[in-house]
Amino acid sequence: MRKTISQILFGTLIVFLISGLTTLQAKNTTKEQTMKIAVLAASGKAGKLIVEEAINKGLEVSAFVRDSKKAQFDSRVHVVQKDIFKLESNDLEGFDVIVDAFGEWQNLSLHKAHIEHLVQILAGNSAKFLVVGGAGSLYMDKKHTVMFIDTPDFPQEYIPVAKATAEVLEVLRPNNKINWVYVSPPAVFIPDAPKSGKYKITGEKFELNSKGESKISYADYAAAMLDIALDSTYSKQRVGVIGE
Repeated sequence: MRKTISQILFGTLIVFLISGLTTLQAKNTTKEQTMKIAVLAASGKAGKLIVEEAINKGLEVSAFVRDSKKAQFDSRVHVVQKDIFKLESNDLEGFDVIVDAFGEWQNLSLHKAHIEHLVQILAGNSAKFLVVGGAGSLYMDKKHTVMFIDTPDFPQEYIPVAKATAEVLEVLRPNNKINWVYVSPPAVFIPDAPKSGKYKITGEKFELNSKGESKISYADYAAAMLDIALDSTYSKQRVGVIGE
């Protein structure tokens, strides 16, 4: 009987040690595999929500802002104060994903200028590079000849900024040196609406949801952005996002 009990105790000890070792290895593997994401222009409306979504998904997040005094983030976020035009290649090394949430409504020439700068410093960087885009460049036809911005329904007051964001896409299209994805929102981009979790990732063509609407909340757009970031099938292309 003693021999049997000793064997049982010895066997239990071995199982315990193996279990503990397996758990430790799993923890180390999880730690090693934590994705690192950089969000540029992170203090804007879209940027903040993308940072929040990334933190909620357990990613290691660095938020790049022009003025850290005006930026408030979760304590787990690493805040980097540096103007987007002052960024250098080494500032963006070591990230798995880089999200460009740049926005500008006054000096519209900065849209093209900033993406040209980023494309230059990201040449050779293996990170997936996602850009918060515009809706105006979405196509209205299967042949991709007519854009949303060209239609009579497009609001006249938004044409200048739509053209500026479309220029960003045109800079990216021929680029094969970086793994870029340009993410277009629908026609109506709602800042303060709550996250519903109901959205669809589409392609180059302008689409309506089941209610005949073209809209999404910033929160759902941020969630979709992270889905695209974590899905390796999206690469060197423009996609659209639409909410239900």
